[in-house]
Amino acid sequence: MDSTLALVILIIGIALVFDFINGFHDAANSVATVVATQVLTPGQAVIWAAVFNFAAAFSALALGTGVADTVGKGMVKPEEVTLYVVMAGLVGATVWDLVTWYFGLPSSSSHALMGGLSGAAMARVAKTRGITHIFEALIQSGWIKTLIAIAVSPILGLVIAYSLMVVVYWLFRRSSPHTMDVYFRRLQLVSAAFFSYSHGSNDAMKTMGVITLVLVTSGNLSTFKVPIWVIFAAHAAIGLGTMSGGWRIIRTMGARLTKLKPRGGFCAETGAAISITLATLADVPVSTTHVIAGAIAGVGSVQRIKAVRWGLATTIVWAWVLTIPASAAVAWVTFEVIRLVVAGA
Repeated sequence: MDSTLALVILIIGIALVFDFINGFHDAANSVATVVATQVLTPGQAVIWAAVFNFAAAFSALALGTGVADTVGKGMVKPEEVTLYVVMAGLVGATVWDLVTWYFGLPSSSSHALMGGLSGAAMARVAKTRGITHIFEALIQSGWIKTLIAIAVSPILGLVIAYSLMVVVYWLFRRSSPHTMDVYFRRLQLVSAAFFSYSHGSNDAMKTMGVITLVLVTSGNLSTFKVPIWVIFAAHAAIGLGTMSGGWRIIRTMGARLTKLKPRGGFCAETGAAISITLATLADVPVSTTHVIAGAIAGVGSVQRIKAVRWGLATTIVWAWVLTIPASAAVAWVTFEVIRLVVAGA
């Protein structure tokens, strides 16, 4: 086995580990509401979510891999990407995911990945052309689209979930809360499945994009087209990660942000799933963490604004704001370390 092939296999392995951690980290997104409302136990919920995370692979086969294309060739200029840049980017994203998991903060794995790749590419440009040229590594249009999504996605999740909650209260205005919960405990199984499916259809594509980028950069693919085996490997990794669960973040998202009933859980999951599905169809890599947090806040604010713990929500927002620069910084340092070990990296 030559050294390049060995490096490709190593980086693909790191990418799948990141995907697993993404599922582990984002298990809260998929199951927090259904656990908080006690419709399913934590064990049942993660299995339910994992199944639909993996099932989303078939949507990639049917509808295409536009999100993977955006991440793999729409954020960082391909000519600035080397195998070591991808490796450093993955390490930066993984480290930030683990740090935020440890502190129970639901930051975005998606933005950590994009920040990591960008930070590593900028580090390479800083060495080859000077630090004043670092932003030349980035594709402006891809970043504008992503930054707009960062701002819009949680608001869209909030608005859709809020609207659904208002509609539900109007439709069941003559029903008791107990009667509503009888219906929505069953319906929440559907909404949880829908959300997990949409989560898999958007999040797994980001790793698919990175693995395909590795294959193109190494010369193993002549054009940027996601192989079928990459589609299934990425969805399997994120599904297995979801099954392992991230209980610290589940507690933050499902219980501490606002109190949820089955009707609220249904509206939050459905609103978030609609928002993510629209983004996937538009080839936009959004943060499922941002969307579901916004949706949960929207549901809570229907009762009264104070029902949402806005102090905790502010802490979560700060974690979001820091994700891209923090993962970029870790990736930059990682690339510098790689350069010390590997000449010409």
